[in-house]
Amino acid sequence: MRNTFLVSLLLALLSAFSLPSLAAPGKAGGDMPPTIVSAEMAEGSVNLNSADAATLQSSLAGIGKAKAEAIVAYREANGAFASIDELLEVKGIGQALIERNREKLTVK
Repeated sequence: MRNTFLVSLLLALLSAFSLPSLAAPGKAGGDMPPTIVSAEMAEGSVNLNSADAATLQSSLAGIGKAKAEAIVAYREANGAFASIDELLEVKGIGQALIERNREKLTVK
């Protein structure tokens, strides 16, 4: 019983000293650059007419690199989006994907 208590105490002390070093800035991420948050993400909405592919990908559920690039390519080829539902014209974008992200999307 006494040995179990001592082992538990020792593990707790070791854990307490190792966790802060993992959370220290610059140590956990190595050489990774800090994350930059765009103004659109800070507002909580993404403007389909001005967001770049990286913002679309990181802000919207179910949007990967290929779909984000397809949205930007569609916008460049056809002009600004008139409505959120116009996203249905982009290959790979369906109604369910739009509904999942509707609250985050704007068209300005």
